[in-house]
Amino acid sequence: MFTINGSVFMPPVLTLIGIPGLESVQCWIGIPFSVMYIIAVVGNSIIIALIKCESSLHKPMYIFLAMLGATDMGLSTCILPKMLGIFWFHLPEIYFEACLLQMWLIHSFQAIESGILLAMALDRYVAICDPLRHSTIFSQQLLTQIGVGVALRAAVLVAPSIVLIKCRLTLYKTTIIAHSYCEHMALVKLAVEDIRVNKVYGLFVAFSILGFDIIFITLSYVQIFITVFELPQKEARLKAFNTCIAHICVFLQFYLLAFFSFFTHRFGSHVPPYVHILLSNLYLLVPPFLNPIVYGMKTREIRDHVLKMFSSKSTS
Repeated sequence: MFTINGSVFMPPVLTLIGIPGLESVQCWIGIPFSVMYIIAVVGNSIIIALIKCESSLHKPMYIFLAMLGATDMGLSTCILPKMLGIFWFHLPEIYFEACLLQMWLIHSFQAIESGILLAMALDRYVAICDPLRHSTIFSQQLLTQIGVGVALRAAVLVAPSIVLIKCRLTLYKTTIIAHSYCEHMALVKLAVEDIRVNKVYGLFVAFSILGFDIIFITLSYVQIFITVFELPQKEARLKAFNTCIAHICVFLQFYLLAFFSFFTHRFGSHVPPYVHILLSNLYLLVPPFLNPIVYGMKTREIRDHVLKMFSSKSTS
């Protein structure tokens, strides 16, 4: 490792300190985090297995749910093992290239999850507003194209931010990242050089993915509510509304945490670092943890199959 006027040139290893200000209690914070991760992996695995094995669940709504579960498991797996290594085993070091890889995976999975939520909102829009054409529009071919397109959009748009760090930023004020995982702005702020290009591109990616998706998701649900409230029968309105409750809950908790974390990291200098880092961690861990619970409770078909699976095991 070379130093130039107190700056570090292309550090091979970085250090993640975890949660600044809460280092003494990080071992205890790791316990609920690990419980959330276990529930996320088990819950999403059960949902994916049910959707794969039950032919009655081979519908766009459930296929998107399986995609969401797989993305959630990938997202939480990207951060928690290393995070627990910091909290429990005092292993804060991470290779620079491994840090960039973790950053790319985290932001890519976030973008994929946003795209899947958009696809789920459009699926509900067509199912409620134009039900006769739903099976024709959401064909198996379209589902495959959506899955591939969402993944490619995320990988292609996030990759340049990693290239910009690797190619433009060579001198770093320190090798210590005040975070528990490799986040784009947390790493960029360590650089001595001008980081305006990196910041601008980060904002561009955030608004071109999250901003675009949230606008069309909101428009979809506005049209859904208009259609639902125009239904003549109260029972029909309640049934249509109930099919959207789980989606709305997942949509709100994902985007509210996402935008709070995003704006706090860039403009919330008055927010204590431990508050921001804790919320950033929860933003990545809470959706994978809550999604299978929300869909398991609010989606009758999923709930019935889960109960049937466990009741058959208990009787045998």
